[in-house]
Amino acid sequence: MGVFDSGVGGLTVLHECLVTMGNEDFVYLGDHARLPYGPRPLPEVRRFALEIGAYLEGQGVKLILAACNAATSAALPELQEALAVPVVGVITPEAHAAVQTTRNRRIGLLATQATVDAGRYALLVGDLDAGAELVPVACPKLVPLIESDDPFGAATTEAVREYAEPLKAAGVDTVILGCTHYPLIRPIFQRVFGREVALVFSAEETAREVAETLARKGIENERGREGAYRFLTTGDPVAFRTMGARFLQLPIAEVERVSLDELRAAAA
Repeated sequence: MGVFDSGVGGLTVLHECLVTMGNEDFVYLGDHARLPYGPRPLPEVRRFALEIGAYLEGQGVKLILAACNAATSAALPELQEALAVPVVGVITPEAHAAVQTTRNRRIGLLATQATVDAGRYALLVGDLDAGAELVPVACPKLVPLIESDDPFGAATTEAVREYAEPLKAAGVDTVILGCTHYPLIRPIFQRVFGREVALVFSAEETAREVAETLARKGIENERGREGAYRFLTTGDPVAFRTMGARFLQLPIAEVERVSLDELRAAAA
C-alpha cells in the first residue's frame, strides 16, 4: 500500500494504519524536496500529487492513501481518475466525523492555505448537512513551528491562540485539525479550545476507510502475517529519519532517497 505526504505529517496517519492493519505492507513517500505544499498554488500541488501517485503505482502498490490534506484537497478526483488502483484521501473521513460530532452545527477548520483555498471541506460538510456552518482558518505558521526543534514552545501556543480566536468568536463546538502535522500538538489545541470543544483528526477514520476499501475489493492480506514498511523521501534521508520517528512514534531504520526526476518520469 502506498502512502504519501509533503513531508512527515502523514506519518501520524501511517501510525494508525500500522496499528489497524498490521498484516499489510506499506511504502511511505515524503516529498521533502518540495515541502511545504500549503502555500503553493493548487495546480502545482495537483501536479506533485499526480507524479507521486504514478510513481507509487509503478512500485506495485494495491491502494494509495493521500495522507496529506493539501494534496487530497487539490487532487483526489484527478488521482482517482488517473490511477488504476483505489485512492483514499484524508478529508472525507474528517468531514463525516465532524458532522456526526457537532451539536450546534458550527464547525471550525484549521488547515493550510491550500486546503482552505480548495474549499473541499465546505462542499463535503454541506453535502452531509446543508444546515451546518463551516468556519475555515488558514494557519501558515503552524507547520514550520511543529517541525522546529521546539514544537511545544511558547511561539506555537501563541500561534494556536491567534488562529483559534475567530473560531471561538463564531461559537464552534467542533474543530477539524485539517493538517496531518497538527495532531502532534493536540494537547495545545485542547488547552486553548477547552474540553467543551471536540477536536477531529483523520487518522482513525482514515485507517478505517482504508481497511474497509481493502475488504470491499477483496485485496486485503491474510490475517496473521506481519507486514513490512519502507520509507522514501525526495529530501535528506537522515533528516527524515530524525523527524519521522517523532511523528510515527516507531523506529525508522532505513530511508531511501527518490529524485524528483524519477517522480516526473513516472507521470510522463
